[in-house]
Amino acid sequence: MRLGLAQINTIVGDLPGNRRRILDAYTALVNQGAELVVFPELVVCGYPPRDLLFKRRFVADVAESLSQIAAQVGAVPALLGTVEPNPTGKGRPFLNSAAFCHLGRVVAVTHKCLLPTYDVFDEDRYFEPAPEPQVIEFQGKRLGITICEDIWTHPTISTRRLYNGMMPLEHLAAKRCDLMINLSASPWYATKEDVRHTLVADAARVLGCPVAYVNAIGGNDELVFDGRSLACDAEGRLLAGLHAFREDLRVVDVGGAAAAAPAVTSASYAQDEQADIFDALVLGVRDYAHKSGFKRALIALSGGIDSALVAAIATEALGKENVIGVSLPSSISSQHSRDDARILAANLGIRFETMHIAGPVAECEKSLFSLFKTLPRDVTEENIQARIRGVLMMALSNKFGALLLTTGNKSEMAVGYCTLYGDMAGGLAVISDVFKTQVYALSRWLNREREIIPQNTIAKPPSAELRPGQIDQDSLPPYDVLDAILKGYVEQGLSRRDLVEQGFAEAVVNDVVRKVDLNEYKRKQAAPGLKITPLAFGVGRRIPIVQKYVS
Repeated sequence: MRLGLAQINTIVGDLPGNRRRILDAYTALVNQGAELVVFPELVVCGYPPRDLLFKRRFVADVAESLSQIAAQVGAVPALLGTVEPNPTGKGRPFLNSAAFCHLGRVVAVTHKCLLPTYDVFDEDRYFEPAPEPQVIEFQGKRLGITICEDIWTHPTISTRRLYNGMMPLEHLAAKRCDLMINLSASPWYATKEDVRHTLVADAARVLGCPVAYVNAIGGNDELVFDGRSLACDAEGRLLAGLHAFREDLRVVDVGGAAAAAPAVTSASYAQDEQADIFDALVLGVRDYAHKSGFKRALIALSGGIDSALVAAIATEALGKENVIGVSLPSSISSQHSRDDARILAANLGIRFETMHIAGPVAECEKSLFSLFKTLPRDVTEENIQARIRGVLMMALSNKFGALLLTTGNKSEMAVGYCTLYGDMAGGLAVISDVFKTQVYALSRWLNREREIIPQNTIAKPPSAELRPGQIDQDSLPPYDVLDAILKGYVEQGLSRRDLVEQGFAEAVVNDVVRKVDLNEYKRKQAAPGLKITPLAFGVGRRIPIVQKYVS
């Protein structure tokens, strides 16, 4: 069978736009000789719809859109992810479904069995699980249909324990399928593609039939979907791998003769980690901006490495003509920082403006003098600079209709090394899931062919420059130490004792952990950030602000 894999980029809730994209992809793949066209999970409405599902007309409107799509489907069927009301009156109100459309109508519907509730997922809030996966017969072939999480039951996957032994693949193995299809909307994080490949290949070997996996692509809020749809033969050998982080339409022959042919993979299907992270952040920025109605972006350029990397990402995402870099030097800003910001803008070819803030800072301090005159200078005065920058950047954002991108990295966000209503002001936190050590690695990777980020920016000690002579290491441990502690405490859930036993100094561990815990309130007020790790700050991490547990 010649399968058309439709790896397309949809927008949550854009039913007319998604419908046009689906029908355009369907037509293109039929013209390429597809005998069945397959789309990702919930493609009709976009993923994840979240509480849009509870709007009174939403699910009915999705059904109407599906009906209009089906009316345009001819002799070549299409399999699409959609949502349906639960007709039983018991359990959750909706079903996460796959609709098999043929000859102008929906002829069969199957439903998702396993509903993830970990990390960013909350599908059990909306959907009722199916008791087992279903088989659809077409042209004498038995097609086993699964949806995303239904295949995430591999022995190496820890979350398989959540499903009380429910194993959709075991049900399908007993039904002797000729082909298994998985409709997916699997958000990306670094190295996840290797896990998926293993799941699909092993599923093919378990079922003894080819497996096709069709994944979503695009950014929706903080999630980035990488695509990388693939197909394996019955022996688990790769037949085809589609592009990462871009739309792709591919016809794949999953018949018996296909196994003898070499795998056909797109150039980006397998690429190094730095390329993956950069591409994910570029896609996340582009889609967040465009899907929200922005064409342009603003970045406050400090001359530091974080704002430099964000500017490079934004330029790649939106085009140099749509990015404005702004230098906001104060009376203590170093000349090298001003120079580095200007050189970066020239290297990127973006518009560059300078707004001096020494005057506004002095006026603000003058207004506060009568209340502060008996108190020593401290971080309060430092933060005035950051907050004035935030006010000015937000004014530019309002006036020019440009999306303000914040530049804080995950290390800073973790320990609160950022100013609320200052450098945290903005619409999207581009690198809030990128540790500082990874910021350096990405910047060096970006400069692999020519200097984009000035070498001085990479080489100099990082500094917020909110007081004379300040460097980050005055307040924080070296970033390689800090990031290792943060990965253990934030991402792996290790305790202070665990970290000390790993060899980190107890005083350093206690200080870092205290800062992480105390600054939860800041992160709750931060702009949404793009997720690139298994556990990002945001919807997947739900730590109380007010809590007294000491681990």
